[in-house]
Amino acid sequence: METQARLKDGTAIVIRPMTEDDVDKSWAFFRKLPGEDRAYLRVDVTKRDVVEERIRDMRSGVVKRLVALAGDEIVADGALELAGAGWKEHVAELRLIVARPYQRKGVGMLMARELYTLASAANVEDVVVEMMAPQMSARRIFHKLGFKEEAVFPRYVKDITGRKQDLVVMRSELGALWHELEEKIALSDWQRAR
Repeated sequence: METQARLKDGTAIVIRPMTEDDVDKSWAFFRKLPGEDRAYLRVDVTKRDVVEERIRDMRSGVVKRLVALAGDEIVADGALELAGAGWKEHVAELRLIVARPYQRKGVGMLMARELYTLASAANVEDVVVEMMAPQMSARRIFHKLGFKEEAVFPRYVKDITGRKQDLVVMRSELGALWHELEEKIALSDWQRAR
């Protein structure tokens, strides 16, 4: 699955599944992120072995990763983590980060749409996102997409500096997400082609 699109500013991008050949590109993408963007990531992705491990995790099929490329450079990274069998088999966690120069240009919405397609194909019914309380812009974006805050766990996780932060869990049903996303894409001025 490869999707070609033009962003609001006319930039051409390609969204495709991440491959094991993307290690160097992915590592470069994460090293270029400003420290404040990396501060709330779960793992230190400035370490090459951590990036390699993330990519190897895809082999099981439980983690599906997408990248958006402008030219030969990764400009966004997204993941859908399936809960697997058991009482949460209908749930998946979504993660998404976009490089600063590409924020507010539509990359996040297009990546979200492709991740929702993967979720639908995997029979996911509920999508959750987890973030630290200071990530206000991310919380606003997910609110716009129809996510609602379900829980806040005070001082539950540590940021990259070791400070404890509140963990915010947001959830939405996949059907509601599709509705919100399709409405936002229909109102936008970017173009999309497969």
